[in-house]
Amino acid sequence: MNIIIYVSIAVIALAIGITVSMIVQRNIARSRANRILEEARNEAEVLKKNKLLEAREEELKIIGDAEKQATQRMQKVQQTESRLKQRELQLNQQQSENQRARNENEQTNKRLQERMALAESKQAEVEAMKRKAQEELERVSGLSSEEAKEKLIESLKDEAKTAAQSYINDIMDEAKLTANKEAKRIVVQSIQRVATETAIENSVTVFQIDSDEIKGRIIGREGRNIRALEAATGIEIIVDDTPEAIVLSGFDPVRREIARLALHQLVTDGRIHPARIEEVVAKVRRQVEEEIIETGKRTTIDLGIHGLHPELVRLVGKMKYRSSYGQNLLQHSRETANLCAVMASELGLNPKKARRAGLLHDIGKVPDEEPELPHALLGMKLAEKYKEKPEICNAIGAHHDEVEMTSLLAPIVQVCDAISGARPGARREMVEAYIKRLNDLEQLALSYPGVIKTYAIQAGRELRVIVGADKIDDVETEKLSAEIAKRIQDEMTYPGQVKITVIRETRSVSFAK
Repeated sequence: MNIIIYVSIAVIALAIGITVSMIVQRNIARSRANRILEEARNEAEVLKKNKLLEAREEELKIIGDAEKQATQRMQKVQQTESRLKQRELQLNQQQSENQRARNENEQTNKRLQERMALAESKQAEVEAMKRKAQEELERVSGLSSEEAKEKLIESLKDEAKTAAQSYINDIMDEAKLTANKEAKRIVVQSIQRVATETAIENSVTVFQIDSDEIKGRIIGREGRNIRALEAATGIEIIVDDTPEAIVLSGFDPVRREIARLALHQLVTDGRIHPARIEEVVAKVRRQVEEEIIETGKRTTIDLGIHGLHPELVRLVGKMKYRSSYGQNLLQHSRETANLCAVMASELGLNPKKARRAGLLHDIGKVPDEEPELPHALLGMKLAEKYKEKPEICNAIGAHHDEVEMTSLLAPIVQVCDAISGARPGARREMVEAYIKRLNDLEQLALSYPGVIKTYAIQAGRELRVIVGADKIDDVETEKLSAEIAKRIQDEMTYPGQVKITVIRETRSVSFAK
């Protein structure tokens, strides 16, 4: 029982202790909370004061900015006012100056009117004095003014006639001298253009023989054999000291071919005398004529050209024995015909007509007679004679601009003729002339400053010019190319065209050792 009482007392005492400690802790918490609240209030007061200070400073700053802007605006207003005042002063000055100028103009007009009146009065006085002087002159000379004027005109006419006659004589003398000089220049240019090599090529055939003993047999006793040959063929036969060769000279290539074949048969047969010569020459002439006609027919068949007049077929065959600057005329005409057909097809024209015009464009170079006409006009007349169509005749006559072009075939034939004649290798040149032309091309380009090396390539159709990169820039390179092209065009003669390529490059070389 006592134990229970003791335990109850202990429990009560513990509960009382716990309650007391809780009360103490609550008081401690309250004091702490009060302290925290006090600190918060203090901090809030401090923050409030700080914010008030910041707001005051911001207010002062805004007020300062506003005052500054107001000051600036006042300054701008004052400047505007000063400018307006200056403008007003300038306008006032201009007004006064304009008024002064108007006054001066009025005074000047008055003075001018006075001077004009004075000038009119002076002019009247001069006219009166002139009339008096004229009357006095008429009285002294005994001539009226009209008569004096006529005499003066007559004397001036005589002087003018004399001066004009003298001037005409001077012009005539100068024209004669100039005409002689110009004629000589034209003749010299013509001689230069018709090169010796070309003349030899077109007028000489060399006949090769086995030994010089045959020359004596060809000449014959007292030259009767060679005279018979020349009379039968119409070709000059030159037997000189040239070893193992006889020269046949003549401007007709067909006759030269007949003479060459006749000589070949006579030398092969061994019987050379006047009667045999005439027989062989007649036989060879017939063979050559047959060969000409056969060549013409074969050419027209190859090109697909039909309905050509037999005489035109024969003229086409004769082209086989004609050359121009080493280019065979028949081959040139065939090339031109094929080119014309291709070009006409590309342009949507009739290729058969174009091929026909291309084949016949040079028939004026192989006529049976030699009239004084350019070959284009002669070819046109032959085509008209043998009933060719007008556009084909015009294309033949206009391919060297002798007549006006009236159809599209004409420019096609002209262009294709130039293409066939100007392509590299079409026309031969003598080796010396060819090498000289290449050297001239290279030396001409080397004469320019900054050029290091030059190379003439593609048979002289292109000139490569190497220049120093440190001596010429890119702009000068273009100018140099144009200058070289112009100088070549002005100073040199060449077939076709020459392409000038100027190369400028920089090279850096190093060696690894």
